[in-house]
Amino acid sequence: MIQEKFTYNFSNIVILGGGISGMGAALLAADRGYKVFLSNRDELSDAFAKALQTHNIPYETGAHTLEKILAASLIVKSPGIPDTAEIIQKATKAGIPVISEIEFAAEHSNETIVAVTGSNGKTTVTSLLGHLFTQAGMDHTMGGNIGKSFAQQVTESPAEVRLLEVSSFQLDGINNFKPKVAVLLNVTPDHLDRYDYKFENYLASKMRIAMNQDQDDYLVYNADDEAIGQALKTTPIRSTLVPFSMTKELEYGASLINNTIKIAIDQTPFTMPLEQLSLKGQHNTANAMAAATTAKLLKIRKETIRQSMQSFQGVEHRLEQVLKINKVQYINDSKATNVNATFYALDSMEQPTVWIVGGVDKGNDYSQLYHLVNKHVKAIVCLGVDNSKIVEAFGSCVEQMVETNSMEDAVRVAYKLANAGDTVLLSPACASFDLFDNYEDRGRQFKKAVRGL
Repeated sequence: MIQEKFTYNFSNIVILGGGISGMGAALLAADRGYKVFLSNRDELSDAFAKALQTHNIPYETGAHTLEKILAASLIVKSPGIPDTAEIIQKATKAGIPVISEIEFAAEHSNETIVAVTGSNGKTTVTSLLGHLFTQAGMDHTMGGNIGKSFAQQVTESPAEVRLLEVSSFQLDGINNFKPKVAVLLNVTPDHLDRYDYKFENYLASKMRIAMNQDQDDYLVYNADDEAIGQALKTTPIRSTLVPFSMTKELEYGASLINNTIKIAIDQTPFTMPLEQLSLKGQHNTANAMAAATTAKLLKIRKETIRQSMQSFQGVEHRLEQVLKINKVQYINDSKATNVNATFYALDSMEQPTVWIVGGVDKGNDYSQLYHLVNKHVKAIVCLGVDNSKIVEAFGSCVEQMVETNSMEDAVRVAYKLANAGDTVLLSPACASFDLFDNYEDRGRQFKKAVRGL
């Protein structure tokens, strides 16, 4: 059954949250001539406050004025505000539609949307696709959950293709959002604190990326991911399914055969030996397969795909080699905000590792890391306000474990624990908000502390 398109009343828009997505939505609403008001619980950054003043957009900080918010015809909320927040509950009860910024932006865009989601790898795949599109001379913008918000992109300039990284929080607030190509990389437990600690709720959120697609659209998905496989059996999908697999040869889709990627989706199969990929590691092979398959669907030349895969330099804060000091390699994997991402990082370690871990626990199950910690980790440096769960999980796995609550201390302790030939790995497996603004701030503080040794 085809879902009817949701129609919105844009006469009086309230934006909840004054971060990157909220600012983008406010600027787009003002650009379209709508009445708009932004409400932010905390203080706004100076740059954002100035932007609102420049565009004559009224706003408030420090609190949410209920009367103004409940007078809205439509509320666009920040992904960071949960549906359980009192203000959202009251708005919903009052019958006011509450949507995410990507939904609002999509209502004002007729361009082709390529949307990438997954628990891990989505920034790498989005960035790799951005590199591919640039090399192919494709008129595109890139952003969403990284970089510029979708709404800001729509405000600034037209483009043939909108390449977006999208999170589950953003997908929770869509009704009509419809990508031409949706990419679903993997679904492993993450953000369970936002989903009643139920993995099936989080999985359902990720599957929403394809809910409005039709037979002219594509869902590129990981056929090796059991959770996605189960969800596809029970979720009605109308788009063309395009699988990729590292474990089985597929007649249609992307496969890994004899250390060579093979993509068979049309009359001209694409092949590329793994040794030619600039990105190394098993997880990056899957990322490359997803990106190359998407590029092939968009009719990008095979030679362009091949050259792009060879020249892509990777993403900041994702297994980023920082410095080698006294024959110790320091690696910044601050973007590993969940257990599965840290699993990939630890699995790729080849030397004895001093592991810096910790932050805001999101309902993590650390048991899947035990064998990797036993195999690769010689010492653990905890970095967080509350390290009790990590101490409890790994206390018996290593001989040395030290608790710290600042990046400088963590790096200094790691420096003392590491010997020549070792690796110091920041791969927190947790969110950053206890001690840092975000994972980027955490990664940059790590690099600064390392350079200060």
